[in-house]
Amino acid sequence: MKQTRLSLVLSSALIASVAIVGCKKKDEAPPPAPAATAPAPAPVAAAATASVAAVDLGSAVGADLKITAPATTFKPKDTVYASVTTATSDPAATVPGKLTAKWSYDKAGTQVKAGEETKEVNFSGPGTTDFFLKMASGLPVGKYKVEVSLDGAVVQTKEFEVK
Repeated sequence: MKQTRLSLVLSSALIASVAIVGCKKKDEAPPPAPAATAPAPAPVAAAATASVAAVDLGSAVGADLKITAPATTFKPKDTVYASVTTATSDPAATVPGKLTAKWSYDKAGTQVKAGEETKEVNFSGPGTTDFFLKMASGLPVGKYKVEVSLDGAVVQTKEFEVK
């Protein structure tokens, strides 16, 4: 009977141990590792753009196409030059575009076309493009204007006079 009693005590101890282990709070699982994410894509650089910085008028231009004799009043036999200064948003980029100069004058309250020229340009950093107006018979006396467009949009207008 001693053996039965000993067996009973050992069995009880074993059951109690199992019960204690079974009732013990389970350790919480560690939080899942953050999912590996691909690095954010680099921002896409905006395409370089060209812009017109200035339009100057005069009766002569230099080798750099900049006005050497500024003027806003001309004689009928003069050549009128428009020097268009441009720049690109990225000085290292080449930006294709079109510059247009539309010349007109006021005839009895109506704008009359005096000339138009378009130049295809590969803009790169700062640059200068020139246009001119001259008529073999001479420019009619009156008030004139030149509209400079970049890719079809008027960006600057300059007025002048022929006397």
